Amino acid sequence: MRRFVFLDRDGTLIEDREYAHALSDYAPLPGAYDAVRELHAAGFGTVVVTNQSGIGRGLFSEADFARFQAHLLADFAAHDAALDASYHCPHKPDDGCDCRKPRPGLVLRAAREHAIDLPGSWVIGDRETDVGLAASAGCRVVRIGGGARDDGVAVARDLLDAVRRWVLAPAR
Repeated sequence: MRRFVFLDRDGTLIEDREYAHALSDYAPLPGAYDAVRELHAAGFGTVVVTNQSGIGRGLFSEADFARFQAHLLADFAAHDAALDASYHCPHKPDDGCDCRKPRPGLVLRAAREHAIDLPGSWVIGDRETDVGLAASAGCRVVRIGGGARDDGVAVARDLLDAVRRWVLAPAR
């Protein structure tokens, strides 16, 4: 069993450009490559987990998503920051599926396919759905962006800060 970090895509790895699917929408966030490299150096696997309701809404196709995601994966790999896997939910929020964050379907599938130690793993994202995903999957969580919280959820300014301050920090 290996520890992983489940990474949200939009607003965590890349700029959140609502319903990003065209290659012209692609813009990695500062520090994202470094964060993934540091996670791998520390022995963590990395998996992208992302809600993509634009597919279910008919705004773009699975093929558009696949092309965009392949570009993201190739770009991170070219920067020596290869991501181990990528999972997405194409459904609309009211479809009732188990794969849409905050439900744990994507994480549980990844855990089966990659022998992941969920209690030793983390979710990092910029939305409450990412916080809920961590709780439903039994992982630790860091919410990026926003201010301090009083509910025990770790916060960081960006992905690199989350990795350095929380994931790779000595046990708290």
